[in-house]
Amino acid sequence: MCRWAAYRGDPLYLEELVSSPAHSLIEQSHCATRAKTATNGDGFGIAWYGDRPEPGRYRDTLPAWSDCNLKSLARQIRSPLFLAHVRAATGGGTRRDNCHPFAFGNWSFMHNGQIAGFERLRRAMEAMLDDELFNARGGTTDSELMFLLALQFGLRQTPISAMAEMIGFVEGLAEKILGSALVRYTAAFSDGKSLYAIRYATDRKAPTLYASPLGKGFCLVSEPLNDDVDAWAEIPDGSAVTLSENGLDIAPFCLSERAADRQRIAATA
Repeated sequence: MCRWAAYRGDPLYLEELVSSPAHSLIEQSHCATRAKTATNGDGFGIAWYGDRPEPGRYRDTLPAWSDCNLKSLARQIRSPLFLAHVRAATGGGTRRDNCHPFAFGNWSFMHNGQIAGFERLRRAMEAMLDDELFNARGGTTDSELMFLLALQFGLRQTPISAMAEMIGFVEGLAEKILGSALVRYTAAFSDGKSLYAIRYATDRKAPTLYASPLGKGFCLVSEPLNDDVDAWAEIPDGSAVTLSENGLDIAPFCLSERAADRQRIAATA
């Protein structure tokens, strides 16, 4: 399973999450403590927002601990909103196009989790995309395809409900094709203004997610960046997180009526 960290608030150097803490994201890339796989060495990526609406990105297939440029970039880049990810591949080869975060326009996205039986679902999932989004697909991961499906279902207008609709569709498709569904999904995504996160699993065993104040902002992480246990609040399974200019909001995440409709459509298509 992958590890990731994200931040929104007053501008902060990326190193505050990526390299400086005792249990930084780089440290987690070879010694994660709250994941099934301790090593996350199948590439890494960062996406950050500055003066332009679209995010800057730096991704590579090297393990995060061995890239000589990453620490230097993290020390120099200062941003009010950024996403960072280290990958442990569960599907899709180790190539740059499969490294998170993914981006489309001003949106960025990263994910920890998986869709059971994805290779048997992939073609039907891709068939739901319009030409623009289908042609934007550069890699082979379930993560990127889920991001593009969420865009298809209205991410740009209603981010949380679009994610629910996407997951409902995937679960319905899996029920039809595989006879059962299992989605484990802990993701962060942003339009450059607000930062969102979802923690959800069909079997209620979603990958971990924590939140903590950091400077004049908040960070969201797969696992705490230090040993100060009181500073980190675990986000419950079945939650949607929104970080905006109004602060941190945590709400229940459930498949909406529209998501249930998508689920039924997928199951009967």
